[in-house]
Amino acid sequence: MAKPKIQFVCQNCGAVHARWAGKCDDCGEWNTLVEDNAGGGIGGGPTGLRSPRKGRPVALTSLAGDIEDAPRIVSGMSELDRATGGGFVRGSALLLGGDPGIGKSTLLMQAAASLASKGYRIVYVSGEEAVAQVRLRAQRLGVSGAPVELAAETNVEDILATISEGKRPDLVILDSIQTLWTDMADSAPGTVTQVRAAAQAVIRFAKSTGTAIVLVGHVTKEGQIAGPRVVEHMVDAVLYFEGEGGHHYRILRTVKNRFGATDEIGVFEMTDKGLRDVANPSELFLGERHDKAPGAAVFAGIEGTRPLLVEIQALVAPSSLGTPRRAVIGWDSSRLSMILAVLEAHCGVRLGSHDVYLNVAGGYRISEPAADLAVAAALVSSLSGLALPKDCVYFGEISLSGAIRPVAHAQQRLKEAEKLGFIRAVMPRGGDDTANALGGNTFQPQTLVELVAKTAGSKQRKDN
Repeated sequence: MAKPKIQFVCQNCGAVHARWAGKCDDCGEWNTLVEDNAGGGIGGGPTGLRSPRKGRPVALTSLAGDIEDAPRIVSGMSELDRATGGGFVRGSALLLGGDPGIGKSTLLMQAAASLASKGYRIVYVSGEEAVAQVRLRAQRLGVSGAPVELAAETNVEDILATISEGKRPDLVILDSIQTLWTDMADSAPGTVTQVRAAAQAVIRFAKSTGTAIVLVGHVTKEGQIAGPRVVEHMVDAVLYFEGEGGHHYRILRTVKNRFGATDEIGVFEMTDKGLRDVANPSELFLGERHDKAPGAAVFAGIEGTRPLLVEIQALVAPSSLGTPRRAVIGWDSSRLSMILAVLEAHCGVRLGSHDVYLNVAGGYRISEPAADLAVAAALVSSLSGLALPKDCVYFGEISLSGAIRPVAHAQQRLKEAEKLGFIRAVMPRGGDDTANALGGNTFQPQTLVELVAKTAGSKQRKDN
């Protein structure tokens, strides 16, 4: 019999090395490589070390055939259902990650109570807290009367044996995957080997029984879910629960979903009674807006299928340093450097001797390039000291040549702006349907130079 292949796995990032080393070449962490037997493989199951059995033929079918929509379990929490694509899919595995204390357990407890009250069998297994601690949270949230089945256990085999008894569970919540351990692996809980083996066992149970599984995952200091990245590939959906400590709202962001859109978000407000759905997040992000402050522009963005208005704040101040500061919160720093270069190269806006600070209000994070125009308008406004119109929204992508390029879903952005009382828009040139929006009160520059010239002209008229 061939000698089992030995490999070394980093317990921080999951990188695989052929031999032991003091430092992981992928993440740079020291003393994180642990010996792991590679005989089983990702798809081989925990019996990979045994002698191989003879394979059995499987049924082959064609591409043509009846297609049924995946049956879903609707939680009743509108923002959670939006992020998951319409509810939990039976037989699927969902991974939920987030910073400690952000509200992951609170969100799942409320969802479990809502579903149990509708007659679904919900099992909540906590590996981090005792039963009394979970009950205390349920009392605080006012859901202690919901018929949720509760357990505090970390052994995977015991958990699967428990939930296999009686009626099949509709939803099983495991909090968290890093605390689980299985008899098929010898390493400690939380290691790459245990996390991979435990996730594989519970996902196999979900696929074979039709039970929806929710796994809670810890995150690293970089904001990524801890453990091997293969777990994210194994599950059907990955959600991140985000939020800033100084703000009372939370964002549930979808980064992977085999049964729905991958760029949806759900917005919640954290209260003393738990999480509350925010039906109109635009009002939340614009609630503390100062209309007459220079350097503030309202960006009309899109998250998945949802239009969203958020304020972008910029501060440009003279610097006494040889290398001015560039600080960004909520946006891509390299994207800001590009906008600054375009402003200086094509518009004559000199920012090389100024500190530049950019912030997305409310701690929200923007990922789409359509925010370029709003950022540029905020920078020019702060440098000139002239406040932008309070009833105007901005969106558009800026190219390296200074041209303003059109972006998708312009109509949805304008409708959201009109609903919240905005009557003007600065946007790229498009079709007649966008030109006539907001009563035709739109400014559609072809280049960034036109926007800078209009802002500077407004300042000159004001000074005169």
